[in-house]
Amino acid sequence: MNHFIIDYDSTFIKVESLDELSKISNNSDTNSHKKISEITRLGMEGKISFSESLNRRIKLINCDIDDINKTIKVLNKQVSDSFKKNISFLKNNSESIYIVSSGFHELIDPIVMKYGIKRENIYANRFLYNKKKIIGYDKKNPLSLSQGKVKLVRKLDLKGEIHVIGDGYTDFEIKKEGLASYFYLFTENIKRESVVKSADYLLKSLDQFIKIIK
Repeated sequence: MNHFIIDYDSTFIKVESLDELSKISNNSDTNSHKKISEITRLGMEGKISFSESLNRRIKLINCDIDDINKTIKVLNKQVSDSFKKNISFLKNNSESIYIVSSGFHELIDPIVMKYGIKRENIYANRFLYNKKKIIGYDKKNPLSLSQGKVKLVRKLDLKGEIHVIGDGYTDFEIKKEGLASYFYLFTENIKRESVVKSADYLLKSLDQFIKIIK
């Protein structure tokens, strides 16, 4: 049986959801947004640990639930073109598709569930709140840690051929640790040169992936 593990940021959607949240929450503070984008890049290229990347970014974001709701409206318009085009593939394979992201449920679930992704197949981090204000994130969640996707997929213990689609080093780590059959570097939105050499396939679109597995 085939299993499809799909990343969210810069894969299912065109952008980095935490970066978009920072644009809204930090308003005109372009300096903070630039710092967050740079930290995101360093983490996705494997140049700093993911846990360091996440911790540094959350400290720079000053937001609440209202900011999250505004960001969801933005993200609904940022679904990758080839994912929108192939919604039938996503719905027809919903039992075998897993969204594994180091992003946050609040910014993921409302988007991907419209495309047939099952709630129970979405794995991500969660914010912590004081009333409406975001004060941090659940640091016990394995996806908040370095090699979090590896830890999560190992726990899932999926049987069969496992295909990982993503744009970053944290996605490749799943294959590197022997937990996936193939790693497909998704380049429709961004091409991370530091990860290219690690990929079994370069995907310019989801259409290309569908052709490969047929």
